[in-house]
Amino acid sequence: MNRRSLLTASAASGLALASSAQAADTTNTNADASNPGPDNPSLLGQFPSSFTAPDTDHGDVPNLWFPFSQAHRRIEAGGWSRQVTVQDFPVAKSIAGVNMRLTVGGIRELHWHLPAEWAFMLTGRAQITSVDQDGRNFVANVGPGDLWYFPSGIPHSIQGLEPDGCEFLLAFDDGKFSEFDTLSISDWFAHTPKEVLAKNFSVDPTIFADIPKKELYIFQGKVSSAQPTAHGGPDVVAQPFNFSLGSKAPDFQTKSGAVRIADSRNFPISKTIAAALVNVSPGGMRELHWHPNADEWQYWIGGQARMTVFTAGGRARTFDFHPGDVGYVPRGMAHYIENTGLDDVRYLELFNSSYYSDVSLSNWMAGTPHDLVAQHLHVSQGFVDGLPRQKHPVVPA
Repeated sequence: MNRRSLLTASAASGLALASSAQAADTTNTNADASNPGPDNPSLLGQFPSSFTAPDTDHGDVPNLWFPFSQAHRRIEAGGWSRQVTVQDFPVAKSIAGVNMRLTVGGIRELHWHLPAEWAFMLTGRAQITSVDQDGRNFVANVGPGDLWYFPSGIPHSIQGLEPDGCEFLLAFDDGKFSEFDTLSISDWFAHTPKEVLAKNFSVDPTIFADIPKKELYIFQGKVSSAQPTAHGGPDVVAQPFNFSLGSKAPDFQTKSGAVRIADSRNFPISKTIAAALVNVSPGGMRELHWHPNADEWQYWIGGQARMTVFTAGGRARTFDFHPGDVGYVPRGMAHYIENTGLDDVRYLELFNSSYYSDVSLSNWMAGTPHDLVAQHLHVSQGFVDGLPRQKHPVVPA
């Protein structure tokens, strides 16, 4: 056998082995994906895209999902709270979240934070109060779909109202911030000598004989008789700290959903958090897009969805979401969100920014020379010619 014959025989043998291996791969697909060892079946059922990922998923992408249901609940007389910070969700560096419930009369005590506080009312009714650095006051009653925003250092309080108190989401513009690092009025009084308090207020020290010995945080009280302040009064804050997002007209709407945006352009006081409330009907999809200005922190309110995030370098990963979950997409990372259930998907997109911004894949392609796009993707120019120039953030089903 000469050298050429030997090479030919080796090549044929290699092809046969490759063909055999391919056949074996096809034959053993189910075996390759089997999981005979221990596992948590309830979680597997909720997160099919992690257990059996789409073929397009690839590479090492950090975890971009965390549920509030795994967060510790701090239960007090008057309500409870639980939080998601970088301690539990390391990728979420720009925003920390708190889920809080107050009973009727339950009070989140007078306090302030170093980060700014943004909030979305989930259920019930609450009364919020504040006084700004110029001594101007603010009182408002808020309900489902309403927002509030208190800038860094501005003191405030929250109280649950009839008929069933309230539950809300808080977001802070610092992923490291813990709700339990709040500066509270009761805590400050408890750690200030009574003679100093007496001198400050020009009263007898006995006035402070019964002040709390530690922070109240959340406590049960009586519903305040305070009435909402009228905007524009001389002693009222110049810019309201509340905003009705849920009832505003959609900024974008199709037959399969809507997007409502709140940022400093229509909610001027909110300088460090921009938000969008997104609704996606069954079969609909939040289109392929990315955000150029900030990381996206998500809170899932209703429905069931999946999200694939593409992080460059051939890396992509798919996650499943349910109510109460938190999602995260680093700035500039491409993604979509698809309704995979039978009910409407409703979720919040939050950004540590003064303004909301996104870039649509379809919009980008439609605005680029069409023959150039067609050459990149090996599609017909007719397909690119048919792309709409206007944005459709929720793709119709």
